[in-house]
Amino acid sequence: VQLQASGGGLVQAGGSLRLSCAASGRTFRNYAAAWFRQAPGKEREFVAGVSWNGGSIRYADSVKGRFTISRDNARNTVYLQMNSLKPEDTAVYYCAAGGLRHSDYVETGSDYDYWGQGTLVTVSS
Repeated sequence: VQLQASGGGLVQAGGSLRLSCAASGRTFRNYAAAWFRQAPGKEREFVAGVSWNGGSIRYADSVKGRFTISRDNARNTVYLQMNSLKPEDTAVYYCAAGGLRHSDYVETGSDYDYWGQGTLVTVSS
């Protein structure tokens, strides 16, 4: 599975962006997918994750109520809709996929098998 993240950019505080992560290979639809981010000088952190069929979703406390993760398995794509963006959301955002096949569990650690290259989100104050 290869992952290609896109949709990052520069936005003012309070604005919105939608990130996309396109996957190659049919197996993507069988596994959980997630978004992580890494801000300058900080460790990579979990943002949101969704199980293979969308039945389970988890968010970091810092983005609950503002970000929405979704997936379209027919398009082999996972999305991250980001609203009410804050300067502290500035980071490189990475998509990831993996875990147990057809599992409802969404891993919040970095133990995913496949990673995209990252897309930069910059939120100005």
